[in-house]
Amino acid sequence: MACLLEAPMRMSVLSEVTASSRHYVDRLFDPDPQKVLQGVIDMKNAVIGNNKQKANLIVLGAVPRLLYLLQQEASTVELKTECAVVLGSLAMGTENNVKSLLDCHIIPALLQGLLLPDLKFIEACLRCLRTILTSPVTPVEVLYTDATVVPHLMSLLSRSRYIQEYICQIFSHCCKTPEHQAVLFNHGAVQNIAHLLTSPSYKVQMQALKCFSVLAYENPQVSLTLVNVLVDGELLPQVFVKMMQRDKPIEMQLTSAKCLTYMCRAGAIRTDDNSIVLKTLPCLVRMCSKERLLEERVEGAETLAYLIEPDVELQRIASITDHLIAMLADYFKYPSSVSAITDIKRLDHDLKHAHELRQAAFKLYASLGANDEDIRKKIIETENMMDRIVTGLAESSVKVRLAAVRCLHSLSRSVQQLRTSFQDHTVWKPLMKLLQNAPDEVLVVASSTLCNLLLEFSPSKEPILESGAVELLCNLTQSENPALRVNGIWALMNMAFQADQKIKTDILRGLSTEQLFRLLSDSDVNVLMKTLGLLRNLLSTRPTLCILANIADGTTAKDLIMTNDDILQKIKYYMSHSNVKLQLAATFCVSNLIWSEEEGSHERQDKLRELGVVDILHKLVQTTDLNLSDKAKTALQQFLS
Repeated sequence: MACLLEAPMRMSVLSEVTASSRHYVDRLFDPDPQKVLQGVIDMKNAVIGNNKQKANLIVLGAVPRLLYLLQQEASTVELKTECAVVLGSLAMGTENNVKSLLDCHIIPALLQGLLLPDLKFIEACLRCLRTILTSPVTPVEVLYTDATVVPHLMSLLSRSRYIQEYICQIFSHCCKTPEHQAVLFNHGAVQNIAHLLTSPSYKVQMQALKCFSVLAYENPQVSLTLVNVLVDGELLPQVFVKMMQRDKPIEMQLTSAKCLTYMCRAGAIRTDDNSIVLKTLPCLVRMCSKERLLEERVEGAETLAYLIEPDVELQRIASITDHLIAMLADYFKYPSSVSAITDIKRLDHDLKHAHELRQAAFKLYASLGANDEDIRKKIIETENMMDRIVTGLAESSVKVRLAAVRCLHSLSRSVQQLRTSFQDHTVWKPLMKLLQNAPDEVLVVASSTLCNLLLEFSPSKEPILESGAVELLCNLTQSENPALRVNGIWALMNMAFQADQKIKTDILRGLSTEQLFRLLSDSDVNVLMKTLGLLRNLLSTRPTLCILANIADGTTAKDLIMTNDDILQKIKYYMSHSNVKLQLAATFCVSNLIWSEEEGSHERQDKLRELGVVDILHKLVQTTDLNLSDKAKTALQQFLS
C-alpha cells in the first residue's frame, strides 16, 4: 500500500517544479514588454547554479523564445542583453544543455548580435559564445565556416578587457589544425594579440598567452614571426622569459614555457639558446616536483618531454636537473590508496589523474632515454621501473599503453639492456600481447620495439619466433599504414639475419612471392629498402652481389615481373635513381630478364625496349661509377645480340 501512495506523491512534487518552470516560460510571451523583461531577469536569477531548473526550462521551450527576443528589432537592448545572459547561463549547465542550444541554431544568432554597437550586449553575446564554443560537444569548425567571423572578432579586440578575454579564449580553444592556425595568423592574430600580454587584467594576459601557445605549436611560420615581435620595445621571447619567473603565477610560468618550447621545436629558437637551457628547461623541471598540483605536474612533464625529445644535449641537462629521474618515480605512487576511497566520483577522478601521471612519466622517460646509454641505465635502475613498464603495457587506458611502449622502445635501443633487464622481465610477452589488436599508433611503436628485440644479439629473439611472430609481422606488411609496413618488413629483416633455413622458409611462406613483389613496388622508399634488406638476408647464403638479380632469376619470377607493369615501371625508375646501389640492382635485374640464351628473351627485350630501358642503359654507360657502367654495357650487349 505504501508503494502505491509513493508514486502520486513523487508526481505531485515533479508537477510543482514543472509548474514553477512553466511560469517563467509563460512570462516570456506576455504582451507587456516591461513584464517580459522582468520575466527574463527573474529567470536569470532562478537558473544561476541550478542545473535542474536549467534543464526544465530547456525542455519547456524557453530557448527558442529567448532567441526570438534576442533577434527581434523591436526588443530593447536591455532585453536582448538579459536574454543573452540567460542563454549563457543555460550553456554553463550540462553538455546536453549545450546540444539543445546548438539544435536551436544559437551560434548564428549570437554572431549576428555581435554586429550591434552596444558594448554590454556584445559582451553578453561573446560570453555565451565562449561557453558554447569551448564545450566538448561543439565542433570547432563552426568558427571557420563563415569567412567573415574571424576578422570581425579581431576588429572587436579593442572594445573592452572582457571582450579580449572571451575572444582570446575562443581562438585558443578553436585552433586545432594547421589550417586553423593559418586563418588566425593571416587575419593578424599575432599583431592583434601581442599587446594584450601587457594588459592590466591577468585573465586577458593568460588567454593571450594560450593563444600564442596554440598558434606556435608545430608551426615554423608563426614561430619565426613571433621571434621578431616587439611588445613595448621588448622582443616576445624575452617577454615570455619574464613571465616564467618564479614570482609569477604557476599557470603563467607553465604557459610561457610552452610557448618557448613550441617555438624551439618549430626551429625558431636554437636548442642551446639561454632562454631554453637556463629558463624554459629548469621551469618545466620545477613543474614536475611534488609541490605542484597534479595537473601542473602532468603538463610540465609532457611539455618537457616534447622539448627535449630530439636533442641529446637537452636530454643530458634535464637528466641531471633537480634529480628529475627520481622525481618522476613519484608519478607512479598516486593515488596512495585506491581501496580506501569509497566515493565513486572521487575514485573516478583519482584513477583519471593516476592514468595521466603515469602517461606523462612514461613520455618523459622515453624522451630522456632516447639517445644516451648512461641515462637509460639510470632510468632502468629507478625503483621497479621495468615492472612499471610491463604493467603499463596492459593498462586499460590506450594513452598509458602508448606512453609505456614508447618508453620501452626508447630503452630497447640499449644493447646492454636488451641482454639484461629486458630478458630478466621477459618484456617480449606483454609486447607480443599488445601487438595482437591495438590501434595503429600503438602498433607503430610496439612493432618498432619488436624490431630491436629481434636483433641478432637479443636473447628475446628465439622466444619471440616461437610465439608466432612471423605471421604477425607478415600481416603488418599488408597494412595500409606505411609505418607499419616498414616495421613489419624491418622486423622480418632482423629475424632473417644469419637465421637457419627453417626460419627463412617460414618467412618466405608467410609473405608469398606476390607480396614480396608488392613490397618491391611500394611507393614508400623505406619499405623498398627494408624489403631489399630482407631479401639480402634471406639470400645471403648464395654468392650474389645483387638482390633484384636473384628475383629475376628463374622462369616463374620472370613471368611475374613481365606481366606486372608496376614492377617494370619501378625497375625503370630505380635505373635512374640517385642511389647507385638501387641502380645496380635494377640493371642486374634487366640483365637477367633479357639474357638472350633463355626462352622468351626476345619478347622481354621488345617490351623493355618499348619502355625506354635501352635509352637509360646508354646513359648509364657514361656514369662515373665503373661497376654500374660495366653492368650497363653487359645489358646493352644482350639487346644488340
